[in-house]
Amino acid sequence: TTLLAQVDSSVGGKTGINHPLGKNMIGAFHQPVAVIADLDTLKSLPPRELSAGLAEVIKHGAIADAEFFDWIEAHRQELLNCDSNAMSHAVERSCEIKSAVVAADEKESGIRAILNFGHTFGHAIESGLGYGEWLHGEAVGCGMVMAADLSSRLGYLQTEEAGRIKKLIAAMNLPDCAPKLGNSRFFDLMRIDKKSEGGEIRYITLERIGKAKIEAVDDAIVDQVLTTNQVK
Repeated sequence: TTLLAQVDSSVGGKTGINHPLGKNMIGAFHQPVAVIADLDTLKSLPPRELSAGLAEVIKHGAIADAEFFDWIEAHRQELLNCDSNAMSHAVERSCEIKSAVVAADEKESGIRAILNFGHTFGHAIESGLGYGEWLHGEAVGCGMVMAADLSSRLGYLQTEEAGRIKKLIAAMNLPDCAPKLGNSRFFDLMRIDKKSEGGEIRYITLERIGKAKIEAVDDAIVDQVLTTNQVK
């Protein structure tokens, strides 16, 4: 009944709960018989919840479909107004993208991790602030801004492309600057992220809008991202 559920969490078979040590650390994979997304329920959502769901819509365009990202930019206001036609396309295309990724890697042993674009930073924000202070989509939106900045510093994304992501996040009424947790606290939280291997943090970066990759990154570069993107 939330946009975030319709475009993301209802697809893929993940069931999980949060733990004080980290987000979604306890759970299992169990595929449902069917998923029914009733778009009429979205009209009952408060604006903040709608914006939080749109973060995951943006994510799908950013990692896998540049044309869809362009479409989101062009239809930003219709989406914020919960226009039926715009929302129908956003939900359908998001589910298509996520379903294709999940079908290729159901248990997240490889490529499925790209669906966590923005989530490494975002989960740290959620855990660091305390669950519920920021909505999941708000934290992911901010995390995508940080991941786009990281991708730019690594020489992948053009500065203009990273700017487009930040501008779209802000235009959807999502936070584009992280709370002041401190760099060391961020690193501590990200090291217990479920994508980490042997204490090494693995980030989802963008080669360009529409193409994501998974990699470890030198802490010194991430430190620059954290310093730049936290509230002063």
